[in-house]
Amino acid sequence: MLQLVRDDFRRHGSHILEPAFISLEIYRYGRWANQRRNPILRFIANKGYMVLKVLVLNVTKVWIPPQVVIGKDFHIIHAEGSLSIHPDVIIGDRCGVMHNVTIGTNMGDGAPVIGDDVFIGVNSTVLGRIRIGDRVRIGANTAVSTDVPSDSTVLGSPARIYPRLSPLAPTTPRPVPSPALISSEVH
Repeated sequence: MLQLVRDDFRRHGSHILEPAFISLEIYRYGRWANQRRNPILRFIANKGYMVLKVLVLNVTKVWIPPQVVIGKDFHIIHAEGSLSIHPDVIIGDRCGVMHNVTIGTNMGDGAPVIGDDVFIGVNSTVLGRIRIGDRVRIGANTAVSTDVPSDSTVLGSPARIYPRLSPLAPTTPRPVPSPALISSEVH
């Protein structure tokens, strides 16, 4: 647990008063409190979580309920706005989320499952019982309400899905015109 806190601290700028870091640690404390086996200790720890939630999260506007499952190296980028995540959401490893993002339900049962290495841009919404694949980039101001395959870029509202080339994907070189062809076009 202590290593998680150290990693969160470094990832969020090594500033103890960084709102993203504070909000993420309150989430982690809430998860810890819910996992206590002793009912008295769980009750006391959850009351502490409620106090922190009311006092701090109302200031930071970052709402991550302790029921959310978050993979390793989660990064809240610029916590100057709001971030709201539904309790049933599952987020993979190494995901980055910018401010003013909502991840939740779409007036029905089910919440998103987000893969590994996903980036969600500012002012975006990811809603409904959908699956976001691995290595997906969701652009700013995008409303996603359908499944997104891995290695895609999603832009716009309504969202449009574009394939994204992997850095390791083979590229075909463009044909280079011959010097004789170039000189004949100039004259």
